[in-house]
Amino acid sequence: MSRPRSNNRAAALQIWLKSGRTKKLYEIGDELGVSDVLIRKWKFLDKWDEIPAKRPRGAQKGNKNAVGNNGGAPQGNQNGLKHGLYSKFMPQNEEFQELLRMAQEMDPLDMMWFSVEVAFSKMMWAHRITFVSDKDDMTKVLKRTKDSDTTTEREYELQHANDKQATDIKTFAVASRELRSAIREFLSAAPDNDERRAKLEYMQLQAEKTKAEIAKIKGDSNKNEAEDWVGALKEAAERRKAVNKANEKKE
Repeated sequence: MSRPRSNNRAAALQIWLKSGRTKKLYEIGDELGVSDVLIRKWKFLDKWDEIPAKRPRGAQKGNKNAVGNNGGAPQGNQNGLKHGLYSKFMPQNEEFQELLRMAQEMDPLDMMWFSVEVAFSKMMWAHRITFVSDKDDMTKVLKRTKDSDTTTEREYELQHANDKQATDIKTFAVASRELRSAIREFLSAAPDNDERRAKLEYMQLQAEKTKAEIAKIKGDSNKNEAEDWVGALKEAAERRKAVNKANEKKE
Protein backbone atom coordinates (compact mmCIF):
# COMPACT_ATOMS: atom_id res chain seq x y z
CA MET A 1 0.00 0.00 0.00
CA SER A 2 1.47 3.36 -1.01
CA ARG A 3 2.04 6.06 1.57
CA PRO A 4 -0.23 9.15 1.51
CA ARG A 5 1.24 12.23 -0.09
CA SER A 6 2.88 14.76 2.20
CA ASN A 7 0.97 17.98 2.74
CA ASN A 8 4.22 19.81 2.03
CA ARG A 9 4.21 18.40 -1.49
CA ALA A 10 0.99 20.20 -2.40
CA ALA A 11 2.01 23.27 -0.41
CA ALA A 12 5.28 23.51 -2.32
CA LEU A 13 3.44 23.57 -5.64
CA GLN A 14 1.06 26.29 -4.45
CA ILE A 15 3.94 28.45 -3.20
CA TRP A 16 5.65 28.10 -6.57
CA LEU A 17 2.50 28.95 -8.53
CA LYS A 18 1.62 31.95 -6.35
CA SER A 19 5.11 33.34 -6.89
CA GLY A 20 4.45 33.39 -10.61
CA ARG A 21 6.63 30.30 -11.06
CA THR A 22 9.73 32.33 -10.18
CA LYS A 23 10.50 31.37 -6.58
CA LYS A 24 13.70 29.40 -6.13
CA LEU A 25 13.37 25.78 -5.04
CA TYR A 26 15.73 26.22 -2.10
CA GLU A 27 13.58 29.14 -0.89
CA ILE A 28 10.49 26.93 -0.99
CA GLY A 29 12.42 24.24 0.88
CA ASP A 30 13.47 26.72 3.58
CA GLU A 31 9.89 27.90 3.97
CA LEU A 32 8.57 24.35 4.42
CA GLY A 33 11.54 23.01 6.34
CA VAL A 34 12.57 20.41 3.74
CA SER A 35 15.57 20.06 1.42
CA ASP A 36 15.66 21.65 -2.02
CA VAL A 37 16.54 18.19 -3.38
CA LEU A 38 13.12 16.94 -2.25
CA ILE A 39 11.42 20.00 -3.77
CA ARG A 40 13.22 19.35 -7.06
CA LYS A 41 12.06 15.72 -6.96
CA TRP A 42 8.43 16.78 -6.43
CA LYS A 43 8.70 19.30 -9.25
CA PHE A 44 9.92 16.60 -11.63
CA LEU A 45 7.46 13.87 -10.56
CA ASP A 46 4.42 16.16 -10.52
CA LYS A 47 5.44 17.90 -13.77
CA TRP A 48 5.05 21.44 -12.45
CA ASP A 49 6.28 22.99 -15.69
CA GLU A 50 3.45 21.30 -17.62
CA ILE A 51 0.70 22.84 -15.48
CA PRO A 52 -1.08 25.37 -17.73
CA ALA A 53 -1.32 28.95 -16.54
CA LYS A 54 -4.83 30.10 -15.68
CA ARG A 55 -6.16 32.94 -17.78
CA PRO A 56 -9.58 34.34 -18.70
CA ARG A 57 -11.31 32.42 -21.46
CA GLY A 58 -11.94 34.12 -24.81
CA ALA A 59 -10.67 37.36 -26.29
CA GLN A 60 -11.09 40.85 -24.87
CA LYS A 61 -14.39 42.60 -25.45
CA GLY A 62 -14.55 44.08 -28.96
CA ASN A 63 -11.66 42.00 -30.28
CA LYS A 64 -12.24 40.93 -33.93
CA ASN A 65 -9.04 38.98 -34.59
CA ALA A 66 -10.98 35.74 -35.03
CA VAL A 67 -13.41 37.07 -37.61
CA GLY A 68 -13.48 34.67 -40.56
CA ASN A 69 -11.48 32.04 -38.72
CA ASN A 70 -13.18 28.64 -38.64
CA GLY A 71 -11.02 27.43 -35.77
CA GLY A 72 -7.47 26.13 -35.46
CA ALA A 73 -4.25 27.23 -37.07
CA PRO A 74 -3.68 27.15 -40.84
CA GLN A 75 -2.40 23.89 -42.30
CA GLY A 76 1.36 23.57 -41.85
CA ASN A 77 1.47 26.16 -39.05
CA GLN A 78 4.33 25.50 -36.63
CA ASN A 79 3.71 28.18 -34.02
CA GLY A 80 3.60 25.54 -31.29
CA LEU A 81 7.22 24.51 -31.85
CA LYS A 82 9.64 25.80 -29.26
CA HIS A 83 12.32 26.59 -31.81
CA GLY A 84 12.49 26.36 -35.59
CA LEU A 85 15.69 24.36 -35.25
CA TYR A 86 13.67 21.36 -34.03
CA SER A 87 11.50 21.17 -37.13
CA LYS A 88 14.18 21.99 -39.69
CA PHE A 89 17.17 19.94 -38.56
CA MET A 90 16.18 17.52 -35.79
CA PRO A 91 14.97 13.98 -36.74
CA GLN A 92 11.21 13.66 -36.96
CA ASN A 93 11.28 10.02 -35.87
CA GLU A 94 8.52 9.42 -33.28
CA GLU A 95 10.82 7.70 -30.79
CA PHE A 96 13.38 10.49 -31.05
CA GLN A 97 10.70 13.13 -30.57
CA GLU A 98 9.43 11.28 -27.49
CA LEU A 99 12.95 11.23 -26.04
CA LEU A 100 13.29 14.93 -26.82
CA ARG A 101 10.07 15.73 -24.95
CA MET A 102 11.26 13.70 -21.96
CA ALA A 103 14.59 15.55 -21.99
CA GLN A 104 12.81 18.91 -22.03
CA GLU A 105 10.94 17.90 -18.87
CA MET A 106 14.06 16.76 -16.97
CA ASP A 107 15.94 18.88 -14.49
CA PRO A 108 19.48 19.66 -15.78
CA LEU A 109 20.96 18.24 -12.57
CA ASP A 110 19.04 15.00 -13.13
CA MET A 111 20.51 14.86 -16.64
CA MET A 112 24.01 15.14 -15.21
CA TRP A 113 23.35 12.39 -12.68
CA PHE A 114 21.94 10.17 -15.43
CA SER A 115 25.21 10.68 -17.34
CA VAL A 116 27.15 9.53 -14.27
CA GLU A 117 25.06 6.37 -13.94
CA VAL A 118 25.31 5.55 -17.64
CA ALA A 119 29.08 6.11 -17.71
CA PHE A 120 29.58 3.91 -14.64
CA SER A 121 27.34 1.15 -16.04
CA LYS A 122 29.16 1.22 -19.40
CA MET A 123 32.53 0.92 -17.67
CA MET A 124 31.47 -2.09 -15.56
CA TRP A 125 29.70 -3.77 -18.48
CA ALA A 126 32.69 -3.27 -20.78
CA HIS A 127 34.97 -4.88 -18.20
CA ARG A 128 32.64 -7.87 -18.05
CA ILE A 129 32.70 -8.28 -21.83
CA THR A 130 36.45 -7.83 -22.33
CA PHE A 131 37.57 -9.74 -19.23
CA VAL A 132 40.50 -12.15 -19.82
CA SER A 133 40.47 -15.21 -17.55
CA ASP A 134 44.16 -16.22 -17.87
CA LYS A 135 47.15 -16.31 -20.23
CA ASP A 136 45.64 -19.23 -22.17
CA ASP A 137 42.36 -17.39 -22.84
CA MET A 138 41.95 -17.44 -26.64
CA THR A 139 39.00 -16.67 -28.91
CA LYS A 140 38.54 -18.05 -32.43
CA VAL A 141 36.50 -15.73 -34.66
CA LEU A 142 35.25 -16.56 -38.16
CA LYS A 143 36.22 -13.66 -40.45
CA ARG A 144 34.90 -14.83 -43.84
CA THR A 145 33.69 -17.81 -45.81
CA LYS A 146 34.38 -18.56 -49.48
CA ASP A 147 32.34 -21.22 -51.25
CA SER A 148 33.32 -22.98 -54.47
CA ASP A 149 31.80 -25.84 -56.44
CA THR A 150 33.67 -28.47 -54.44
CA THR A 151 34.95 -26.86 -51.26
CA THR A 152 34.24 -24.22 -48.64
CA GLU A 153 37.07 -22.08 -47.36
CA ARG A 154 36.87 -20.45 -43.95
CA GLU A 155 39.24 -17.84 -42.58
CA TYR A 156 39.54 -17.44 -38.82
CA GLU A 157 41.13 -14.81 -36.60
CA LEU A 158 42.75 -15.98 -33.37
CA GLN A 159 42.56 -13.49 -30.51
CA HIS A 160 45.21 -14.37 -27.95
CA ALA A 161 45.15 -13.39 -24.29
CA ASN A 162 47.68 -10.56 -24.65
CA ASP A 163 45.73 -9.00 -27.55
CA LYS A 164 42.44 -9.29 -25.69
CA GLN A 165 43.99 -7.78 -22.56
CA ALA A 166 45.32 -4.83 -24.55
CA THR A 167 41.79 -4.18 -25.80
CA ASP A 168 40.46 -4.47 -22.25
CA ILE A 169 42.95 -1.87 -20.98
CA LYS A 170 42.09 0.60 -23.76
CA THR A 171 38.37 0.11 -23.22
CA PHE A 172 38.74 0.63 -19.47
CA ALA A 173 40.78 3.82 -19.95
CA VAL A 174 38.19 5.37 -22.28
CA ALA A 175 35.26 4.41 -20.03
CA SER A 176 36.98 5.72 -16.89
CA ARG A 177 37.70 9.09 -18.54
CA GLU A 178 34.04 9.38 -19.49
CA LEU A 179 33.03 8.57 -15.90
CA ARG A 180 35.47 11.11 -14.41
CA SER A 181 34.12 13.83 -16.67
CA ALA A 182 30.49 13.04 -15.78
CA ILE A 183 31.26 13.03 -12.04
CA ARG A 184 33.06 16.36 -12.13
CA GLU A 185 30.24 18.03 -14.04
CA PHE A 186 27.72 16.74 -11.51
CA LEU A 187 29.80 17.81 -8.50
CA SER A 188 30.28 21.29 -9.92
CA ALA A 189 26.50 21.81 -10.15
CA ALA A 190 25.02 19.73 -7.29
CA PRO A 191 24.38 21.34 -3.88
CA ASP A 192 26.40 19.94 -0.97
CA ASN A 193 23.32 18.33 0.59
CA ASP A 194 22.34 16.40 -2.54
CA GLU A 195 21.67 12.83 -1.42
CA ARG A 196 23.13 11.44 -4.66
CA ARG A 197 26.61 12.37 -3.48
CA ALA A 198 26.43 9.40 -1.10
CA LYS A 199 25.91 7.04 -4.02
CA LEU A 200 29.27 8.12 -5.41
CA GLU A 201 30.91 6.38 -2.44
CA TYR A 202 29.40 3.09 -3.57
CA MET A 203 30.61 3.74 -7.10
CA GLN A 204 34.06 4.38 -5.69
CA LEU A 205 34.15 0.96 -4.03
CA GLN A 206 33.06 -0.78 -7.23
CA ALA A 207 35.52 1.19 -9.33
CA GLU A 208 38.44 0.48 -6.99
CA LYS A 209 37.55 -3.22 -7.08
CA THR A 210 37.70 -3.19 -10.88
CA LYS A 211 40.97 -1.24 -10.78
CA ALA A 212 42.49 -3.84 -8.44
CA GLU A 213 41.52 -6.69 -10.76
CA ILE A 214 43.59 -5.28 -13.64
CA ALA A 215 46.36 -3.59 -11.62
CA LYS A 216 48.85 -6.45 -12.11
CA ILE A 217 48.50 -6.26 -15.88
CA LYS A 218 48.35 -2.48 -16.27
CA GLY A 219 51.48 -1.92 -14.17
CA ASP A 220 52.52 1.59 -13.20
CA SER A 221 52.33 3.22 -16.66
CA ASN A 222 48.78 4.44 -16.11
CA LYS A 223 49.17 5.05 -12.38
CA ASN A 224 48.61 8.80 -12.57
CA GLU A 225 45.51 8.40 -14.72
CA ALA A 226 44.04 5.79 -12.37
CA GLU A 227 44.71 7.95 -9.31
CA ASP A 228 43.13 10.94 -11.03
CA TRP A 229 40.04 8.87 -11.79
CA VAL A 230 39.72 7.51 -8.24
CA GLY A 231 40.37 11.01 -6.88
CA ALA A 232 37.30 12.34 -8.65
CA LEU A 233 35.23 9.74 -6.84
CA LYS A 234 36.85 10.37 -3.47
CA GLU A 235 36.13 14.08 -3.82
CA ALA A 236 32.42 13.32 -3.51
CA ALA A 237 32.87 11.39 -0.27
CA GLU A 238 35.10 14.05 1.32
CA ARG A 239 32.72 16.88 0.50
CA ARG A 240 29.75 14.94 1.85
CA LYS A 241 31.60 14.19 5.11
CA ALA A 242 32.44 17.87 5.53
CA VAL A 243 28.79 18.83 5.08
CA ASN A 244 27.66 16.21 7.61
CA LYS A 245 30.16 17.48 10.18
CA ALA A 246 28.96 21.05 9.67
CA ASN A 247 25.34 19.96 10.17
CA GLU A 248 26.25 18.08 13.35
CA LYS A 249 27.87 21.20 14.82
CA LYS A 250 24.75 23.25 14.07
CA GLU A 251 22.59 20.69 15.91
